[in-house]
Amino acid sequence: MADDEIILSELDDEELVAQMFDDLYDGLKEEIEEGVNILLERGWTPYDILTKALVGGMTVVGADFRDGILFVPEVLLAANAMKGGMHILKPLLAETGAPRVGKMVIGTVKGDIHDIGKNLVSMMMEGAGFEVVDIGINNAVEKYLEALETEKPDILGMSALLTTTMPYMKVVIDTMKEKGIRDDFIVLVGGAPLNEEFGRAIGADAYCRDAAVAVETAKTLVARKHNQPAAH
Repeated sequence: MADDEIILSELDDEELVAQMFDDLYDGLKEEIEEGVNILLERGWTPYDILTKALVGGMTVVGADFRDGILFVPEVLLAANAMKGGMHILKPLLAETGAPRVGKMVIGTVKGDIHDIGKNLVSMMMEGAGFEVVDIGINNAVEKYLEALETEKPDILGMSALLTTTMPYMKVVIDTMKEKGIRDDFIVLVGGAPLNEEFGRAIGADAYCRDAAVAVETAKTLVARKHNQPAAH
């Protein structure tokens, strides 16, 4: 063992959380798992570990990904490290009845096979206490409708990374309108080529420029839908 190696259990809570931010950023799965277990031993609630250590750390990763400081491989490693921590926390969150904020169906639209942004949103939504059903990439309108019917979520999330696949979001929303179900769901859209104006034009409830914004927007809109104040 190198002399300068950090021993996680010797750090105080604040230092440990800061170190976990770094370890998430560096995609160190085992260190994240160890950190989660140490915080549990110290009496942290699963929900606090999730929001303060894991989601807090992923927010930094998400911001640097957006700003071009981190790239897809690094983000995937960070997401994988978070999954390691989530794996420990998930059963405990279920037991403690961590606030279930709502449910989301998410998928990339037809013709588009990009999934990194969608995966980040899924993970951070889970991190914020949402149940997420990810229907993957290249989804035709039928796939979305089927998932909405089966899963009965609060939110439908659609992502696109190509300017050529963006218009398909409108196809999905228009079909929902035709079937008279548009108002039953909150529709959030995201992806690099989109903007707020586009979101409004196609009739989405909101455009989310990144995963952190998606979480905040989802919380606010679901709370409004259920007529209760948003949990902070």
